[in-house]
Amino acid sequence: MKVAAVWLAVGLAFCLPGSCLASDTESVAVIGTGEMGGAMGARLAELGYRVVYGSRHPDSERVQDLVRQTGESASAALQSEAAKQGDIVVLAVPWPAMETVARNLGDLSGKIVIDVSMPFEQGDDGYPKHMLQTSSAELIQGWNPGARVVKAFASMGAYIIADPTAAGETVTIPVASDDRAAREAVAKIVARMGLDPVDFGPLRMARQIENLQMIYMIPLVQNRPENWEFHFLRADHFGCYRAGGDTAEGLVAPYDDEDLAAFPRVGRPPDPCR
Repeated sequence: MKVAAVWLAVGLAFCLPGSCLASDTESVAVIGTGEMGGAMGARLAELGYRVVYGSRHPDSERVQDLVRQTGESASAALQSEAAKQGDIVVLAVPWPAMETVARNLGDLSGKIVIDVSMPFEQGDDGYPKHMLQTSSAELIQGWNPGARVVKAFASMGAYIIADPTAAGETVTIPVASDDRAAREAVAKIVARMGLDPVDFGPLRMARQIENLQMIYMIPLVQNRPENWEFHFLRADHFGCYRAGGDTAEGLVAPYDDEDLAAFPRVGRPPDPCR
C-alpha cells in the first residue's frame, strides 16, 4: 500500500498512516461482521487496536474466520459484550436492524460511537430513498445520550477502507459530531488509515452525509451492470477568496472558528493562494 503524506492541520501533530499505533489498552468493538465491518476491523487492527467483533453468532465459522484474518489480538463476542469491551464502538450494522442493535448495547456513556450505516430503502420507482426523517447517527445519539456519536466512514465502499489507494487518489472522509473532541479523535484514525478527514460540523450534518450515500447506492439498488465510486476530494480554490483584497489582513475567519475542529490533512499539501 502506498503511504500518503500527512500534512499538519492547525496545531495538530501528525504521523504517517499506520505508523502511529494505538495504546495497548485501547480496543475497538466493531458491531457487525459484514463487508464494511470486516474492512474496518482489519484496518483498525493494523493500527494497533485490539479488535473485538460484535455478532449475534460469535462462534460461527464465518465470524471465527474473520477473527483469524484480522490478527492475533482480535476476538468476537455477543454484540452487547463486545460494546462493553470497546473503548471505541463502530456500528457497521444495516438498517432496519440498526435500531434493535443500537438500543441494546448497554451503557455507552463516554464511548466514541462511530456510525457508518446507510439508512436507505428502495423507493417505488426503484431508486434508493432515505428511510429516516433525521439521520441514523442522530437517532443513535438519542437512544444512547451518554455516547459521543460520530458519523464517519460512510461515503465510500468497504474496498476503499481496505485499500485507500484503490481509488487512485486520496479519498476525503466527512466527519460529523456534536462532540468536537470526538470529531478530532476520529479524524486522527481516518488519517492513520491513509484517508483524508474533513470537518462536517455538528451531528445534524450526518443527514447530508447519508444523502450522499444515496448517490452511491443508485446503481446497486437498481442492480445496474455498471457501478460507480463516489467520494469527496479537498479543494483549495474557494478558500483563497478574500473579503478585503489580496492581503492577509483581508482574510475572514470561519463562522464557527471557535468550534471548528483541528483535523490532519492527508495527501498533497494545500495549494498556495495566488
